[in-house]
Amino acid sequence: MALSMWVSLKPSFLQNPNPLSPQISRPTRHSQSPRTPAIRCGLRELRERIDSIKSTHKITEAMKLVAAARVRRAQEAVINGRPFSETLVEVLYDMNEQLQGEDVDIPLTNVRPVKKVALVVITSDRGLCGGFNNALTKKAQTRIVELRKFGLEVVLISVGKKGNSYFMRRPEIKVDRLMEGGAFPTVKEAQVIADDVFSLFVSEEVDKVELVYTKFVSFVKSEPVIHTLLPLSPRGEVVDVNGNCVGAMGDELFRLTSKEGKLALKRDSVKKKERKEMSPLMEFEQDPVQILDAMMPLYLNSQILRALQESTASELAARMNAMSNATDNAVELKKTLSRSYNRARQAKITGELLEIVAGAEALRESE
Repeated sequence: MALSMWVSLKPSFLQNPNPLSPQISRPTRHSQSPRTPAIRCGLRELRERIDSIKSTHKITEAMKLVAAARVRRAQEAVINGRPFSETLVEVLYDMNEQLQGEDVDIPLTNVRPVKKVALVVITSDRGLCGGFNNALTKKAQTRIVELRKFGLEVVLISVGKKGNSYFMRRPEIKVDRLMEGGAFPTVKEAQVIADDVFSLFVSEEVDKVELVYTKFVSFVKSEPVIHTLLPLSPRGEVVDVNGNCVGAMGDELFRLTSKEGKLALKRDSVKKKERKEMSPLMEFEQDPVQILDAMMPLYLNSQILRALQESTASELAARMNAMSNATDNAVELKKTLSRSYNRARQAKITGELLEIVAGAEALRESE
């Protein structure tokens, strides 16, 4: 009799043998915001997920700080290297322009009918950098399709593990060489690529060489660009395939600082000097052809090194932004899980208290 009375007096929500059923965690209009997703799991699973999110938050926070420290060094290398590479291109152009009327043969400046094009595609060795590699490989794939529409053959020199794995899965694309990049680009790494490009162009295996890399603009912006490497640009500028300049004109310099214990950006403008024409009265102590032959390898090395530096800075900036977003998402998810955990624990405690009260009331009435 007492047992039947206790069951009849038990509240309706206590009829559920599992107090942590989805009915407890179902969101209502007043108790939970529409933006907060419903999380349906037990207390133990919630605790495990919260601990996992805390560990992930520590990892992403550390990776963001490491990328932020390294991107500053990479940015300084990009900014310091741009004036030299751009001035070298201008000097070579002026010298080449003065030799147009003379009967000279400089292999790296010969413009011949294009039948085969070599693309040097520079990607990263590691992931966790957002859409950095995806945007670059898509740019290279689009360029390959454009060249094939003109009936041209395409051969690739891939630099970076991510690009290597991407093009190895596509047998329809001919790859001449696969290379891996380093943490920070060096002259030695650029020289290896330059030697391969030099041999392909001088032996007339290819008639044009293009660089496909990510141009570093700022910590929050980078652009995949195509830079014609060989033959030497007729306008003496760093131009893309459409003849548009992709130099450092109008760039902004972003310096990494700390403000109120958090990372902050300080913006400075970078002004490009006006180009001065070389005087036609200038005389060379040596033969200009010898000077050009000596400077063209330096031109190749400097342009490839600059592309590697730009790509590295863009990769680190993309990784810093990706890890920053992942850290923010981990903080938000931890709040949501903690809120669900507290509600489930409160529901469990409330259910146990009601069971005790209902049992005591049943015993008192049975007496």
